[in-house]
Amino acid sequence: MGTSFKPVAAALLLCLLLPLAFAAPNDGLVRVGIKKRKFDQNNRVAAQLGSKEGDLLSASVRKYRFRGNLGDSEDADIVILKNYMDAQYFGEIGIGTPAQTFTVIFDTGSSNLWVPSSKCYFSLACYLHPRYKSSKSSTYKENGKSAAIQYGTGAISGFFSEDNVKIGDIVVKDVQFIEASKEPGITFLVAKFDGILGLGFQEISVGNAVPVWYDMIEQGLINEPVFSFWLNRNADEEQGGELVFGGVDPNHFVGEHTYVPVTEKGYWQFDMGDVLVGGKSTGFCSGGCAAIADSGTSLLAGPTAIITEVNHAIGATGVVSQECKLVVSEYGETIIRMLLAKDEPLKICSQIGLCEFDGSRGVSMGIRSVVNENFEKAVHATSEAMCSACELAVVWMQNTLKQNETQEQILNYANDLCDRIPSPMGESVVECAGLSTMPNVSFTIGGKVFELTPEEYVLKVGEGPAAQCISGFTALDVPPPRGPLWILGDVFMGRYHTVFDYGNLRIGFAEAA
Repeated sequence: MGTSFKPVAAALLLCLLLPLAFAAPNDGLVRVGIKKRKFDQNNRVAAQLGSKEGDLLSASVRKYRFRGNLGDSEDADIVILKNYMDAQYFGEIGIGTPAQTFTVIFDTGSSNLWVPSSKCYFSLACYLHPRYKSSKSSTYKENGKSAAIQYGTGAISGFFSEDNVKIGDIVVKDVQFIEASKEPGITFLVAKFDGILGLGFQEISVGNAVPVWYDMIEQGLINEPVFSFWLNRNADEEQGGELVFGGVDPNHFVGEHTYVPVTEKGYWQFDMGDVLVGGKSTGFCSGGCAAIADSGTSLLAGPTAIITEVNHAIGATGVVSQECKLVVSEYGETIIRMLLAKDEPLKICSQIGLCEFDGSRGVSMGIRSVVNENFEKAVHATSEAMCSACELAVVWMQNTLKQNETQEQILNYANDLCDRIPSPMGESVVECAGLSTMPNVSFTIGGKVFELTPEEYVLKVGEGPAAQCISGFTALDVPPPRGPLWILGDVFMGRYHTVFDYGNLRIGFAEAA
């Protein structure tokens, strides 16, 4: 019996978590606790409605559109946010004196703090969440600089203000944050969070605002310039995890951390090695790949070619791509011959006429129409799909050739992979009853292999016969020179306690306790 797939972007979130902040024991650490809240029908409806407003996967790609110069003026005041269903760990903070309470996502993939403003008059979402009232705070300082945060098809816009921010049991003074005066779209109507507290670097901050955790360090409020995440993935336990500022809690991990240097400030980016499925190398990142640790993303995202192979290995089913099957059928043997002849893989698809770009320069395919603009657009869209399918096939066949498979075996394998290409939302489903037969998937970081079992990389949505199991691997393509890129979200960070060490510009991973 085949797996039915419902259009649930809710796959990106097992549970929503309700915030709980509390003071630390007397160990010099500042703690923000996280409490779980079960997924409900409102979240599912919101996800379905939200998906109709724009391509959420494209929004994720736009968030990670690494530009050559982080200070480019055209991008300086824009940072892309994810759909709220991608972020599941929430905490409680206070802004102002006396403190006004807000629930925020602690997101290492962005760098600004924003909450709804009392001056948000024309967005219904603002009336369903607490709103910051500057007139009620004795420590408020006017700033007024405008700000915009792009979100899918709309944008959160507002202005900067300054006030004190209470996190755990400490108060950070004169923090720059955004008062959101406009929150369009269905997403924020039912969102369980009020705002975002970014934990990325200032290099990607909207308006070049100083991130709140920079202020914590500058004001001497924490022992060390370090923060760490423990995300509790045990669905039977009430506590959702803990974010610790100023160091690490030894109760949150087992053994020693493996540290790797931050390769580029902005996101918490580092170099990752090979990806293994069932203990066997995929070969895709054997030469190294860039990766980002992102607490604001539920799943684990990577290049479409390798994600498709992983989903094939675990039996996940996506959307059948007819273009992919056509490429394998019509051009598969040609691609294999060209690979055996040692032709450059990046140029193969342009050489057989399916791509306008050969890896180094544009080449004309001569597809033009002046008769009908819509027809021209349709042709262009089809040619792009064929090009993408060809590029995927080249990667798959190149990897399979290394295993000394026959031509028939290679073509059959590539054809099977076409069935595993993730849906336009990026997600794929698996049979809940099949976890015991799925392989482990591993990532090489700092020379050490970090393994995920099926129980850890498969997300379960719902209970009983109506439950759906979602692959924790989703497709996201970032082109060279910044890519290929992996986003290690909560699926990975739940298994591995993660330390963000600003003082030494490094990231550490250890087995979570």
